[in-house]
Amino acid sequence: MTGYDALHIAAAWLDLSARGRIYASGDDRARLLHAMTTNHVQQLTPGTGCYAFFLNAQGHIQADVNLLCLEDRFLLDTEPETRERVFRHLDKYIIADDVALEDVTELLACVAVEGPHAAAVLAAIGAPAPHPEDAEYAHAPWNGAIVERASETGEPGFRIFMPAETKADWIARLESAGAVHATPEEARTVRLEHGKPRYGDDIFNTTLPQETRQLHAVHFAKGCYIGQEIVERIRSRGHVNRLLVKLEVEGEAPLAGGTKVIAGAAEAGEIASSAFSPAVGKVVALAYLRAQYAADATVLQAGGRAAVAVSPGATPAPDRVS
Repeated sequence: MTGYDALHIAAAWLDLSARGRIYASGDDRARLLHAMTTNHVQQLTPGTGCYAFFLNAQGHIQADVNLLCLEDRFLLDTEPETRERVFRHLDKYIIADDVALEDVTELLACVAVEGPHAAAVLAAIGAPAPHPEDAEYAHAPWNGAIVERASETGEPGFRIFMPAETKADWIARLESAGAVHATPEEARTVRLEHGKPRYGDDIFNTTLPQETRQLHAVHFAKGCYIGQEIVERIRSRGHVNRLLVKLEVEGEAPLAGGTKVIAGAAEAGEIASSAFSPAVGKVVALAYLRAQYAADATVLQAGGRAAVAVSPGATPAPDRVS
């Protein structure tokens, strides 16, 4: 069975160790992170977490992060490209605050297990599946590691943060319980099938939060933070001019980022990223489209090929097992 198939119908493991991991400790850690991100950090309690954006003063997204509230610190889990940026950004604003930052990317590895049977794989090795089941970013310590409920691909999933020297042992345990290795390319295809954007591929340092439609990253009643004025201005106005949309495009050849999307004779937007989906039998893509063309089932063209806007979500499972 390929990793692609396992992500759809069984369970696969992914090595996410290239992502950045930063500890924030000290008495003022929650206050600082609350003032620096779009989500409500101060209401988090140990064992809970959230997804959040770091913005600049113009409201543009500079990084995204999964925040895990531990007993005595926060763990910030971010994309490889934004690891140093997040560290520098936070460090710049630590003045008289009791906050210490530690980049633990090399010390702490991360392996994910995702797919319909991901929870069963965890159970088979005795690891806990954090509760409640509908609380994404919930996490629990276990056996020297941290198990978090989070998904890279959009399939049901968990991340396991462990000392780097134990990563091989964890992978062996997951494989013994039936998890199959999924390559970054296989994981990317499934992620795009689910319409799940990634910072650096589909979210950029010129993107506004509402354009991404990832509003679980934003708490609109939390008070001031960097970029909050722009976010609130957009909310009060009621819309943005463009939105991130999932497309299905005829053909098998992926479309390059920047490929124009056309509606009739009008330019509707452009592709962010794409991949061929064996399950759909077409190319799946994420694209930024003008708001008037973002509705589900809108008929379009991309790269000279027929395309349609579709709701993000589940994709039919492959009809084969390799």
